[in-house]
Amino acid sequence: MTRKIAILGATGSVGKSALDLIERNPERFEVVAVTAGTNAEALAEIVRRTGAKLAVIADESRRRDLEGLLAGSDCRVEAGKGALTDAARADADLVIAAIVGCAGLPPVMAAVEAGKTVALANKEALVTAGELMTRAAQASGSTLLPVDSEHNAIFQCLAGSSADHVSRIILTASGGPFRTASAERIAGATPAQAVAHPNWSMGAKISVDSATMMNKGLELIEARYLFGLPSERIDVLIHPQSVVHSLVEFVDGSVLGQLGSPDMRIPIAYALAWPERIDTPAKRLDLASVGRLDFETPDLARFPALRLAREALEAGGAAPIVLNAANEIAVARFLAGELSFPGIAQLVERTLGRCEFAPPESIGDVLEIDRETRLRVGELTADPCQ
Repeated sequence: MTRKIAILGATGSVGKSALDLIERNPERFEVVAVTAGTNAEALAEIVRRTGAKLAVIADESRRRDLEGLLAGSDCRVEAGKGALTDAARADADLVIAAIVGCAGLPPVMAAVEAGKTVALANKEALVTAGELMTRAAQASGSTLLPVDSEHNAIFQCLAGSSADHVSRIILTASGGPFRTASAERIAGATPAQAVAHPNWSMGAKISVDSATMMNKGLELIEARYLFGLPSERIDVLIHPQSVVHSLVEFVDGSVLGQLGSPDMRIPIAYALAWPERIDTPAKRLDLASVGRLDFETPDLARFPALRLAREALEAGGAAPIVLNAANEIAVARFLAGELSFPGIAQLVERTLGRCEFAPPESIGDVLEIDRETRLRVGELTADPCQ
């Protein structure tokens, strides 16, 4: 049967990769709803290609532009934050949640509360609202399918295994561009150097997160809620080749790993077709050409962001929300030339020390803590490393 798909964040990198796979398999998938933030032109082009019946633009000022671009079509046009949650509840078999940042939280929660199967590419959903999301999923019967390559790898390795059979899960990390750099080079790192990821093609923010290893810290928090394991049973291992995307160690001593080329279409395809599989155009892995697979323990002195993320996970409550918000501001300042590279983690640590909030009880609480944290980060203007 044809699977109906709603794509929240259709014009971003995950949305584009999903559409590439969907359009290669028109007999298997039907796009019924698509959303974008501000890019009405790209969204209209997606509607024309896929025949989607609902298009939502988050920026209400661009509604008329989108209506004009889709004049004469049978696609319904909506705009605004409320319309995004409506799209999340659309008559779809699978909702791809790829809206970046906390703006994606209400739509993701709407899809979860509606009992949808959600392909989760919005990192903030579980980092900032993990308890709320997983509780809502249990209540509604929603299924969360991870799209991040590391969590998708773990999901594949588990293959329905009971948590009682798992000893630990191991997230792999490339180590980024500064894995072997001297302290002097790290101290003077420029934005151009930080975004030069050795293996993956990613946006500037996530590339910087890879360089600081904050991305792995955020993934550690996500893994806690996706797989229901405590912090002490989630490890991180440096693997510079980015071939083994993550591993699961079972209680009998067996270790399963998922390997593949660094192409996001592989985990996206698994989520699209789950529990089946579909062909992808991803480059096939040639282990003979790779030659070797190296692993090492992360250096927490070199990568303090990883330590901060684990501390936030173990503190629980609002700490992961503060961590995420402070990191977003710190990375933006670094990319703008206002903060040194080591200053990113230092600013996050200072913010964590200044912000104490009650645990959130709703998505509204999460968004308010995020807002308040950003205001407090704004008061910390000096670069602690200057």
